Amino acid sequence: MSVRTVSEVMAEMQAFAPIELAESWDNVGLLVGDPAWPVERIMTCLTVTPESAAEAVRESVDLIVTHHPMPFHALKRLTPESLPGRLLLELIASRTAVYSPHTAFDSAPSGINQRLAEGLGLQAIRPLILANDAKTQAAVGAGRWGELAPAASLAEVAARLKQFLGVATLSVVGDFETSIQQVAVACGSGGSFLAAAIEQQCDLLVTGETTFHTCLEAQATGVALLLPGHFASERFALECLAEHLAGCFPDVQIWASREERDPIAQI
Repeated sequence: MSVRTVSEVMAEMQAFAPIELAESWDNVGLLVGDPAWPVERIMTCLTVTPESAAEAVRESVDLIVTHHPMPFHALKRLTPESLPGRLLLELIASRTAVYSPHTAFDSAPSGINQRLAEGLGLQAIRPLILANDAKTQAAVGAGRWGELAPAASLAEVAARLKQFLGVATLSVVGDFETSIQQVAVACGSGGSFLAAAIEQQCDLLVTGETTFHTCLEAQATGVALLLPGHFASERFALECLAEHLAGCFPDVQIWASREERDPIAQI
C-alpha cells in the first residue's frame, strides 16, 4: 500500500470543512510543510502549545491538524525569541506539517457548532448567520440555532451542556428558572453572535467565553448565556475529528493530543 501524503489529508479536510467557509480574517489551510510529505502519524489538537508541540515531536507526528492556526498572525522573523517562532522551528526541524481548518471547521455542515447544537438536543438546527458565498453549500454559515422541544429551564439546559462537554462547572448569565426554547450556539469566543441570537429571538446563547460587557448586554436584552469555557466548547470536536480522519485513513495512526490541557483551572 502506498504511503499517504499531506495533500491527501488536505483534500479530505477540504471536503469535510471547505476553507471557503472560513472567515476573511482567518489563516486556514496548510500553514507549515510540503503537500508532498509522507504521512503515517497524525495528531489533532485545539492549539499548538509547548506541550502539544513536544508531544508531536516526541511521537514523530507527520501532520498536526490544529483548530487554532499556528501561525495566526503574520511573522516578520522566525527565531526562538518568540513562542510562535520557537514552536514553528521545532516542528519544521522534525518535519511536522501543520494544517488548520479553524473557522471553516466551526461552520462546516458537521463542524463544531453543528455538533454542539446536536449535543444539546436542538431540533430544526440551522446557521445563525448564513454564508454569503454562493459557492458554499446551501444552509451553511456561522453559528447555529435551533429549538428545544419541550422547553427546559436554564438550569436543565446547563446540566445537559455540562454532561455533553464533560465539565464540572460553567458560568451562567440569567435566571436559572427561565424557560428556554430557542437556543443559539457559537463555539469559542462567540460574544459577537449575541446580536444574531437576539435577531432570531433566541432565549439562550451558548458560547465558550465572552466579555463582561457582553454579559451585561445579554442580561439587559433578556438573553441567557451559558459559558463552559473556550477550551471545553471546542476541544471535544478535535477528538471527533481524529475519529473521522481515522475512518478515512485506516492505514494512518491518528489521535487527539493527550497532552494539551485547559490553561484555566477551577478551584
